[in-house]
Amino acid sequence: MTVTPARTRASSRPLARGRDQSGASGRGRRRARFVGAIAATILVLGSGVWAAAPATASGVVGAAGSTATPSPSPSPTASGRIDLTLSPSGNGVVTAGEGLSATVTIANGTEATLPSVRITLSLGATALPDRAALTAWLSSTGGTGGMVGVGDVDMPAIDAASSQSRTISIASTDAALANRAPGVYPMIASYTDSSGTVSSTSTMIVPDATATATGVGIVVPITAPAIGTGLLTADELTDLTAADGSLTSQLNAVDGTTAILAVDPAIPAAIRALGTAAPTRAIAWLSRLEALPNSRFALQFGDADVAAQVASTFAAPQSPVSLQAYMSAPDFVTAAGDSPTLRPTSSPTPSQTPTPASTSPSGPAYPSLDELLDIGDEHSDVYWPEGGTASAAVLSALAGSAPQSLTLVPSATLAGANPGARATADGAQVLAYDSDVSSALHAASLVDSAALRGAPLTTATAYLAFAAKDAGGRPLLVTVDRGSGRSALALGAAISAAQAPGLVPVGLDALASTTPLPAQTAETAIDQERSAAASTLAAREARVASFATILDDPSLLTGQQRAETLQLLGNAWRDTPDAWQSALAVNEAATAATLNSVGILAPTTIQLLSPQTPLQFWVHNDLPYPVNVVLHASRDDLRIDVQSQTVVNGASPRSNTRVEVPVTTHVGNAQVSIAMQLHSPTGEVIGASQRADVTVRADWEGIAITALLIIIGVLVVFGLVRTILRRRRARGAGAAPASDAPTDGAGST
Repeated sequence: MTVTPARTRASSRPLARGRDQSGASGRGRRRARFVGAIAATILVLGSGVWAAAPATASGVVGAAGSTATPSPSPSPTASGRIDLTLSPSGNGVVTAGEGLSATVTIANGTEATLPSVRITLSLGATALPDRAALTAWLSSTGGTGGMVGVGDVDMPAIDAASSQSRTISIASTDAALANRAPGVYPMIASYTDSSGTVSSTSTMIVPDATATATGVGIVVPITAPAIGTGLLTADELTDLTAADGSLTSQLNAVDGTTAILAVDPAIPAAIRALGTAAPTRAIAWLSRLEALPNSRFALQFGDADVAAQVASTFAAPQSPVSLQAYMSAPDFVTAAGDSPTLRPTSSPTPSQTPTPASTSPSGPAYPSLDELLDIGDEHSDVYWPEGGTASAAVLSALAGSAPQSLTLVPSATLAGANPGARATADGAQVLAYDSDVSSALHAASLVDSAALRGAPLTTATAYLAFAAKDAGGRPLLVTVDRGSGRSALALGAAISAAQAPGLVPVGLDALASTTPLPAQTAETAIDQERSAAASTLAAREARVASFATILDDPSLLTGQQRAETLQLLGNAWRDTPDAWQSALAVNEAATAATLNSVGILAPTTIQLLSPQTPLQFWVHNDLPYPVNVVLHASRDDLRIDVQSQTVVNGASPRSNTRVEVPVTTHVGNAQVSIAMQLHSPTGEVIGASQRADVTVRADWEGIAITALLIIIGVLVVFGLVRTILRRRRARGAGAAPASDAPTDGAGST
């Protein structure tokens, strides 16, 4: 989980002491000068620390939270071998009246300079008979028997760890190209040096202009890189939807094509969950995706591994339960009667006028889960397991969970007659995509060099020619499988290759409506590591679901946990198994932190001086939400009674809440232990149990009262005696002047 416990502890501050009036003023001045010197030293040192702080913070963020500026590309290292690649132009297609052009590239992976060589291009006079012959030819290591040389070129010397490319062109009037019947012809480039013959095989395709066009659908995924959090952050979306970002490249590649889009719904959900705080680029990207006319279907959330879920304790594909935890109320507050709209977070340009904030908000208007996950007009219930993972058990499970669903599977995993695209296998409705074509298209989408990309594109075109012939008029399906870091140019070239001569594009609905043919699923091994990880994540979900019953809305935790589970099962992690294991470990630690985020603080020994005084304990809540718990208490001695259940409703988030538990003692002195445990309102155990040692001194209360009464009585008596004595002295002092008064002159004799 992404909730990071941050326990709030009560802080104390020393009481300020009064100034010692009896101290000498000189000593006070010396103390003041000493303190001032220390303060000056701290300020000097502190200025250095604060000056260094921004650089340190920037370094941390650059390493963990953003994409660091790449260093210059390193020089190519020696691979220890020499590679020759033959890349025909135009995907190897040569129509009547056109010439043939091909690029040959030599990559010198050794540590020595390769001397100049002469490369010869040869063509077969006879077309390959079928797909099996094509596979055998492309996998061969050379041999020019039956081949006729049609051109050559001199390749200059090539330095170590470098490469060179040259083009060989054959004119349309060349006798080698004249009167070629439609078909797929073998082609080879080769040279001979002191070590022997080095060659590279490919094909030339002559299309049949009279053949009936075959429908073909091409599926292209729209996915994000692997993440361990539930949703992409605003910063990640900003990078991915930049002009050179991965998501932008994918839309650039499919824009203007008839590709069937397989969209990860977690991407639009991440944008919409940010509300009005969504980045400008991400908003524009989402609008562009929604406006594309391409047919589409939704992948699993996070492109989660379907086969791993089915083979785990989940037993079926899972879906998000809530994304409420990722939405912030201020980003969804609108004026009364208005609908929330996304606004850019970047500063407006001089031509833009900021919209004034609403002065009469009606409260947050959150989108529903379906609205967050919406990818446009989609074909529902379509699954696309990672290639080769859809076993018979997986297909049966998918058919059981969604009887009307369609599952994409590679043709290599189906046995029996060629079913074209539409088939049934193990009780499931499937769309079989051509494995050979799709593999070649995927390889081409990963090649940035145009000089090298022609090789896999020609391979895909050759296999498409045989696939269309074998389909017997039924539509075909191919894919450009998942991949990371692909350029729009490379991906677009792979998509265009599926629109070869003699093929017409079809959408998903047309493929789904085709009458299915029966097929059988070949034996497929289960990825035990990924299914075990799915079972572990399912167990974590169960623990969090029990814990989440302390919330008014448990989905705030369960929804977050489910989103992270699906992201961790994403197919993008297959390319980085070590990073995947690290992400699983991070999720385990975060889940443990969440489960320990609410509990009872360890109590100190308690002195109980009254027979009926409530005991005070503290419940810590490190979650960002208020929680409801019940404190269960029990004693180990019958000489004291303790309230067994104390309800705590709405314990404040990220703080400690005081709980008073009433007790009654039956004796004056005792040593009692009280065991405490938190439970949710539904009875689930929350946090670790605690034990408080209580020392009962209830008879001290009577002793203290008696002593207090005695003290009060003594003080009263003392006060009365003192008052009486004072009054007697006052009366005596008042009578003395009258008796001692002097006589006047009249009284003398």
